[in-house]
Amino acid sequence: MTIIDAHHHLWRYSREEYGWIDETMLSLRRDFLPEDLTVEMRVAGVEGTIAVQARQTLEETRWLLELADQNEAIRGVVGWAPIASGEFSTTLEEFKGRPKLKGLRHVVQAEPDENYLLRQDFNRGIGMLRGSGLVYEVLIYEHQLPQTIEFVDRHPDQAFVLDHIAKPRIRGRVLEPWAGRMRDLARRENVSCKLSGMVTEADWNGWTLEGLRPYLDVVVEAFGPQRLMVGSDWPVCLVACGYAQWFGVLEEYFAGFSTQELDAVFAGNAARVYGL
Repeated sequence: MTIIDAHHHLWRYSREEYGWIDETMLSLRRDFLPEDLTVEMRVAGVEGTIAVQARQTLEETRWLLELADQNEAIRGVVGWAPIASGEFSTTLEEFKGRPKLKGLRHVVQAEPDENYLLRQDFNRGIGMLRGSGLVYEVLIYEHQLPQTIEFVDRHPDQAFVLDHIAKPRIRGRVLEPWAGRMRDLARRENVSCKLSGMVTEADWNGWTLEGLRPYLDVVVEAFGPQRLMVGSDWPVCLVACGYAQWFGVLEEYFAGFSTQELDAVFAGNAARVYGL
């Protein structure tokens, strides 16, 4: 079975640039580069990946694209750009000739403004993505789902990918209102969802597939196998789960699905949505 890891990060660590890596994540305070990723991919049987931004700088986006150009296994990049800025159109022009740029992301989960996704300047920028072929990747906490639904409704022709199943409260075993809101969001057929980032929302030392199963069941029911894709969230996942271990968990969960469905979830949907 072909596997495409639709969500991982790369970085050269510095305390200043990665302040979110706190004392509970000491194992992440080092460089994670393509040579490290390649070892993980080989063990897990992953054939291609999508590198996703971890810093909100154009410098990082350019760096990720350079790494992707040098490494065939990195099939695409989801970078950061100043979407809400008046200079965004200039940035889009710069990246027009970079075929491995597949999408953009903003760290909305960290914005103090609960209605950031509804801001006029941000939506003006999202409107500029029309015709570009770029996906917009939604990074939120579950309490931001109502604003996300309203935001998506403003852009019916834009392809969206939801990261980390919107970070539900897995550690507390809380399903609602997350589940109902996910079903609502999934009615928008231009939205896909990544099966990633779940173990870090659970108990890092005590999570099990059975504890994750109710959340997986909801997204499978809501989005169906044709709008789900697998992602490791490596190296962040390492605080709770090994790289190959995560794909093994997903393979166990999907064991009863058809070959066609497995091909879609583990590779085909990512290839289609991102144009790999």
